[in-house]
Amino acid sequence: MRTLTILGATGSIGTSTLDVVARHPERFRVHALTGHRRVELLAEQCVAVRPARAVVPDAAAAQRLRQLVGDLRLQIDHGENALCEVAAEAEIVMAAIVGAAGLPSALAAARAGRQILLANKEALVMGGQLFVDSIARHGATLLPIDSEHNAIFQCLPRGRDTSHAADGIARVILTASGGPFRETPLARLAQVTADEACAHPNWVMGRKISVDSATMMNKGLEVIEARWLFDIAPEQIEVVIHPESVIHSMVSYLDGSVIAQLGNPDMRTPIAYALAYPERIAAGVAPLNLAEVGALHFQAPDFKRFPCLRLAQEALVAGGSAPVVLNAANEIAVDAFLSGRIGFQAIAATVGAALARLPVRSADSLDELVAIDAEARGVARALVELAK
Repeated sequence: MRTLTILGATGSIGTSTLDVVARHPERFRVHALTGHRRVELLAEQCVAVRPARAVVPDAAAAQRLRQLVGDLRLQIDHGENALCEVAAEAEIVMAAIVGAAGLPSALAAARAGRQILLANKEALVMGGQLFVDSIARHGATLLPIDSEHNAIFQCLPRGRDTSHAADGIARVILTASGGPFRETPLARLAQVTADEACAHPNWVMGRKISVDSATMMNKGLEVIEARWLFDIAPEQIEVVIHPESVIHSMVSYLDGSVIAQLGNPDMRTPIAYALAYPERIAAGVAPLNLAEVGALHFQAPDFKRFPCLRLAQEALVAGGSAPVVLNAANEIAVDAFLSGRIGFQAIAATVGAALARLPVRSADSLDELVAIDAEARGVARALVELAK
């Protein structure tokens, strides 16, 4: 029986994690759940799994949660300090808070030496060196949850961890579905709506990450994440569009072999793999039927269609503060698109302009990362106002 804290329990990764955990009550006990806006769902989860602690953003949310759970024995706290506290307490920490907001708690888990199941890619996009150094210094374990990185991890030689590239690797190949606009005429992209961008053809995800998939910024962030997870050079990371989302990623070896991980597109597979690693447990996912799939297709990404992918690759090469600016500007731009303030193509334009305006500088501490993030958000908000 191992204790588990889920940071971001009310999101798609959090709910999928609870689904897997419910299938194995003899293995896992939920210590803490955290949520942001969906307090009603968090209350339902607390009643179902009875954690010791719950954390919400502010006092009003804490009061609302207490009303909803009634006399349930539950310690309810609020704020970032409480979030970092619970991140340091359980043996396993599912880090699934979306965006830059997830970095401090993920770092707290690393500094406490916990087993971190990382679904928050921004922790590595923003603070890659800082984060992996903390993992190594404090004896923490890092297991990737993104389906692509989890697939790569499964394709590496057993016994290797995620902090060093395995001998014999030529490159890692991240697959991408291409999202809902893979074949949309370029001239129409200026008119696409938020609902269209969120209608992913293969995956059920939150609205922000769905937009990132539509722009392929999500894949760009994964390129940066892969560099830190697998200690591999940027030029050894390849992206290929694979519309069926059956091959989740691949590893190419120096002898010419390519090892791929396949499965139905369901996040419960990588979650179950990481929760029980190095064992495998049932995830509730239907087995893959290759005869039904019939054919697999691949194509190179088009940077005219997906400029965000190019921007992310350039930010990785630039290093320093560039990935922080990239991520911050993207979060602001995507929020503006979802609220109808800018068009779809203005997302990449905003990110590119923010990167051009802010010079690359070093970012070696959490305080520096937070300051650069705040500055980039300010610049991006001003750019959004100009684009309206």
